[in-house]
Amino acid sequence: MADVLVLNAGYEPLHRVSVRHAIHMLVREVAVVEEAVDGRSFGPFPLPRVLRLVRYVTMRWLYKSGGAPACTKLGVKRRDGLCAYCGGPAETVDHILPRSRGGPSTWMNLVAACYECNSHKADRTPAEASMVLHVTPHVPRADYARAIRHRAARAA
Repeated sequence: MADVLVLNAGYEPLHRVSVRHAIHMLVREVAVVEEAVDGRSFGPFPLPRVLRLVRYVTMRWLYKSGGAPACTKLGVKRRDGLCAYCGGPAETVDHILPRSRGGPSTWMNLVAACYECNSHKADRTPAEASMVLHVTPHVPRADYARAIRHRAARAA
């Protein structure tokens, strides 16, 4: 049996849990069944496919101060989509101001890059490496992380 999708009380997808964990949530009455597998049950409970939490869980850990979503490699690659230097597939992320020179790992200093461009740029700025940055880094809106999670939950 596949994992069970857990929704927040406001119907935002949170994560997936095992069927065993889902049954424990039902027994503890912290969640209710939103969608069940037809004709299957587990004791007094229908076999859940989707659960919804009874109380809303604030997801503060997903956001840094100021309401911006947490900056992650996956988030930067999804924000940019393609290599910021050549337009090829985004396979990794690159620090515009290299970390060795004090460049932070923030939305404004990270861009998606392919391995070849990342290796060519190495420990230099784009200007020093004679590379043109075709993407302007920006901080995504606060609802960006929710949209990414929602798309990921639908794809699963």
